[in-house]
Amino acid sequence: MCSSSPVLQVRNLSVAFGFDKKGQPRDGIKPLQVTDRVSFEINEGEFFALVGESGCGKSVTAMGILRLLPWPGAQIVEGTVLYYAGKKPDDAPVDLAKIPLAELQKVRGSEIACIFQEPMQALNPVVTIKKQLLEVFKFSGRNEREVQIPGQARNDENHITAIREMLLQAGFKDPDRVLDSYPHELSGGMLQRVCIVMALLPKPKLIIADEPTTALDVTVQAQVLAVLKDMAEKTGTAVLLITHNMGIVSQYADRVAVMYAGRIVECGAVRDVIDNPMHPYTQGLLAAIPENHSDMRNLRSIPGSVPHPKDFVKGCRFADRCEKCMQASAEIQAKCRSEELPPQRLAGTANAGEEHFACCFAIKE
Repeated sequence: MCSSSPVLQVRNLSVAFGFDKKGQPRDGIKPLQVTDRVSFEINEGEFFALVGESGCGKSVTAMGILRLLPWPGAQIVEGTVLYYAGKKPDDAPVDLAKIPLAELQKVRGSEIACIFQEPMQALNPVVTIKKQLLEVFKFSGRNEREVQIPGQARNDENHITAIREMLLQAGFKDPDRVLDSYPHELSGGMLQRVCIVMALLPKPKLIIADEPTTALDVTVQAQVLAVLKDMAEKTGTAVLLITHNMGIVSQYADRVAVMYAGRIVECGAVRDVIDNPMHPYTQGLLAAIPENHSDMRNLRSIPGSVPHPKDFVKGCRFADRCEKCMQASAEIQAKCRSEELPPQRLAGTANAGEEHFACCFAIKE
């Protein structure tokens, strides 16, 4: 179970593209805003999912947290990213969106780690797995005592022992063979588990996993996600999982935020969102999941596609694809297509203290 203490709070995060080398709007053209006041929080030890179709702004949001955006072309134009790095509950959080880059580099990789879609791009193809995992200890900004074996001197042999134990936890029956291998000698699923081990070695407080199973087949996907969830629970590490797969979310996440066209449209505990989806977009994503032994002809799809950021409107961005809007009264349809932001509607929750909300005009009070 996750703690109620937050490890990360994202508040009104907006990211825009279109700045020149000096960080100014290019040729006087207004930068293109791709995320719009995104807000969510992740608690200690929690498996939190950010879900939506491709092009909704999930990866941009994730990269914005650690300012890994292609600067100066892309910048955070509004919002805060509060990281609770302190050991005490009353320690003030650090705003990752504003701290100097030198301070942020101490957080990247060591306190907030990343797992990316393609493991072959995350690993050096001409360096053994052993050497790459040992580099985690060399370049980690965390206190080395946290990854040292108690009562023993600090050296590579002790670190290898710690790495070997974690590889065993990740499901490798022959860790020594894996350590002596080069990336091309391992399968995609094995490489992704190596990346999970690499992310967990410095004992980070949070892992950002950006669609880590996209390039893997369904069976291997389940194995990799099970390893990630199990190892994160054992180490107390929180996970931000970026995905477009609601099936994965229903199996592994504790809470979920549904994102559409740069905005969070629904958020709550997974069981609340799965059992009682409020937003029409969430309902559409769930309706597209094939059930066991179901007739594939009964699967539903959401008509249309996610609009390009240049076509984003101020009002509801899902209105043109929304069945509820099309079937609603003329008054509701007018509101959906107005300049007004959709109101936040609250629902009952399965767990006390966990808020479930959706932003929509068509939801009945």
